[in-house]
Amino acid sequence: MKAVILAAGKGTRMKELTAELPKPMLRVHGRPILEHIIEGLKSAGIREFFIVTGWHAEAIEDYFGDGAKFGASIRYGRQVVQDGTGKAPELAKEFVGDSPFVLTYGDILVKPETYQQMVKRFAAAPALSGVVTVTGSEDVTKGGLFFFDEKFRLAHLVEKPSPAQLAELRAQGWLKPGTTAWYNAGIYLFRPSLFEFTARLQKSPRGEYELTDALTAMLVAKLKLAGLEIAGRWVDVRDPEVLAKLETGGL
Repeated sequence: MKAVILAAGKGTRMKELTAELPKPMLRVHGRPILEHIIEGLKSAGIREFFIVTGWHAEAIEDYFGDGAKFGASIRYGRQVVQDGTGKAPELAKEFVGDSPFVLTYGDILVKPETYQQMVKRFAAAPALSGVVTVTGSEDVTKGGLFFFDEKFRLAHLVEKPSPAQLAELRAQGWLKPGTTAWYNAGIYLFRPSLFEFTARLQKSPRGEYELTDALTAMLVAKLKLAGLEIAGRWVDVRDPEVLAKLETGGL
């Protein structure tokens, strides 16, 4: 098992905090967010990492080096044009080889047990092409919605649904009153077959290559993607307010 971490973005919502640093290098309790992620993945037995860098790439590359001082092996690839999450993983295709791999964004913090549970869920079902993580809420306006079958395998998804799409989801029975809405938590586990689908991506109406479009194509191809609810902490370190709460123990 290997890991690919997407850490190329500027993190514009962090304002001046990311003027000279990429967001994954902002510190929480004295260590970069990215270091917390690597340590968590190591708890799941992962020692080989590929970090996709971009904005101030040298800050990440200089800090982590080859990974030896962190008990890991780390390689890098620079995403010169930040044109979406769908193409960024392809920089790691050679690194991944024929190994399954965890794919995560470099600004999401979870407990180490989450990574361990993902690996366990994947290993328990050899027919799986991957695992997607979710968080639950009754608010249906927060982000990408995932829908699952009775075995909690991904059956349908809608990225950032509009009011019209939400109405359609209710009419089709995907959204039911009083039930939990499952949100894409941004941490995945894939077989290398993912790259067959990222290679065929077209830009979305937002002008980006979307990883969720690759997931949709995988569903059309009848590949099985298991779901895993993240128990406990899940923090998208999206803005200075969230970062401040993490520092004070409020999250």
